[in-house]
Amino acid sequence: MTIENRDEAYLVTHALAKDTLSKLRSVETEQVAFRKGLVKLGRICGYEIIDGRMETEYVQIETPLADTMGERVKGLDDVVIVNVLRAATPFVEGLLKAFPRARQGVISASRDEEAGRNEDGEFPITVDYVKLPEITSEDTVIVADPMLATGSTMGRVLEHVTENAPEPEHLVALSAVSAPEGLVRVAEQCPEADLLTVAIDDELDENGFIVPGLGDAGDRAFRTT
Repeated sequence: MTIENRDEAYLVTHALAKDTLSKLRSVETEQVAFRKGLVKLGRICGYEIIDGRMETEYVQIETPLADTMGERVKGLDDVVIVNVLRAATPFVEGLLKAFPRARQGVISASRDEEAGRNEDGEFPITVDYVKLPEITSEDTVIVADPMLATGSTMGRVLEHVTENAPEPEHLVALSAVSAPEGLVRVAEQCPEADLLTVAIDDELDENGFIVPGLGDAGDRAFRTT
């Protein structure tokens, strides 16, 4: 298995995940390649969640030649993917290749960068839109946002996801790149969530951006700069 426990988070160490992230980091990776890279990374992470978090069951199979036993993944019909707009859209597209029958939710949440961080290091978060499917105790819920920096956005989104809902079988906060400070904050605010990321970077800069990071994932994916 290529998910490792790093205390503050679980780390996806699959070679293709690391290779894809390295291409995403490069300033030379233009918009189309960046979006495709996020899709690919989402698909890889989806497969890793299946391998690392979901059980299998033995089933009887009739092949063209004989009866045999096979294994099937349990719970693929009980998956909820929450898209944190907007940067997570291509990331979620990749997750849906691993979980094509997943129910989907959308939360539009953004940090107020002009207001700056408060004394605790958090940004004020504006939530403009929330549309979530019903969540049950049998579900695997994946909240996807490529960048987990201060943890302000992810923490607020997890509040909406868990509010008035039963505790799901698995709750995964998935990111491509995370900062240590944000991981600690989200872990304290939502201890029931597994924090899963492809990389834990060095630090946050004075503006709250991940260093070395990969820049603004939304701007790079949608070419809005």
